[in-house]
Amino acid sequence: MSQSKRDIPIEDLRVEVRTFSLKYLDAVIAFADALPVNDLQFLPRDTKNPNNVENWLESIKNRSIMSFIALEGDKVVGASAIVRKLRGWSSHVAEIRIVVRDEMRDRGLGRRLLKHSFAEAVEAGAEKLVGQMTSEKKGAMAVFSSMGFEREAVLRNQVRDSGGKLHDLVIYSYHVSHPNDDGTALGYSEIY
Repeated sequence: MSQSKRDIPIEDLRVEVRTFSLKYLDAVIAFADALPVNDLQFLPRDTKNPNNVENWLESIKNRSIMSFIALEGDKVVGASAIVRKLRGWSSHVAEIRIVVRDEMRDRGLGRRLLKHSFAEAVEAGAEKLVGQMTSEKKGAMAVFSSMGFEREAVLRNQVRDSGGKLHDLVIYSYHVSHPNDDGTALGYSEIY
């Protein structure tokens, strides 16, 4: 009996996390197009609109967004982004966004992308990291919690899905305690 791909641990697959570059644009758009509708609500831009893609690329260029992709061969199977305001009263805060293909869930890829994004955000000077998810995303909440993030807030009926149903938004946060806090105690530095 053959093993299904979902049963193979992420460590046993050839999945690499890379910084996004233009050469991966078509693969990222194909990844976004294949996501279920309920995952698309977490993408702030419609990748089918060329103007939105241009704005996203400009945000990457000016470093208000740092984007990473998880590749299995030439196929994008996951992505993460660090989103920051470069000026203003919350310039010390970085939001980490993670999206993983359905067949790659529950195998450690989200955790791997979180570790990578955490290290990159701290290296870029972020002092507070946040993750947002709807209350139905139990797996995502477990990953953030296990990596030292604390549940900070619940915004009731904050998200409306494509079917019009309202969902609570849960916010997890991690406060970088001092300039040398690289997350080593939580295993974040092991990605390098």
